[in-house]
Amino acid sequence: MLVDFNALPDSSKIWVFQANRSFSDSELQEIGLELDAFIEEWTTHGSDLKAGYELRYKRFIILALDQTLTSASGCSIDASVHFIQKLEKKYDVELLDKMNVSYKQGDYIAYKPLSEFKKMAKQKAVSKNTIVFNNLVTNKGEYSEHWEVPASESWHSRFM
Repeated sequence: MLVDFNALPDSSKIWVFQANRSFSDSELQEIGLELDAFIEEWTTHGSDLKAGYELRYKRFIILALDQTLTSASGCSIDASVHFIQKLEKKYDVELLDKMNVSYKQGDYIAYKPLSEFKKMAKQKAVSKNTIVFNNLVTNKGEYSEHWEVPASESWHSRFM
């Protein structure tokens, strides 16, 4: 069951998928329609899942699931991964590679392999004040408070 992302409780499970490039406006419209359709049909053992999403910075797909009534099962999580894999193929984009880092450079969102981000930290090209995206957040409350933070407040701090 598709619900407004903002109406979901802070305890909702969150999955953050970062793209290795920005989506165009037309791609974002299509992806929104595809997410609407997927979530409307998303179930676990025949029960609807109460979920929503957010598209941020033309680069992030944030999927949220309210597990207070119905929790995701292995099969429903697999279905969401298969859906994301279809998006990857259709739009020729990486969404599931967790070994990359996104961070802000002014108004621009940069995307680098983790190894390159580590080198940049050693070279002081990024600092503890660089705004990073902590895609390891697990619920909507963490997402709201700790997703977009200075590197010093995230797991990225180990490289500074």
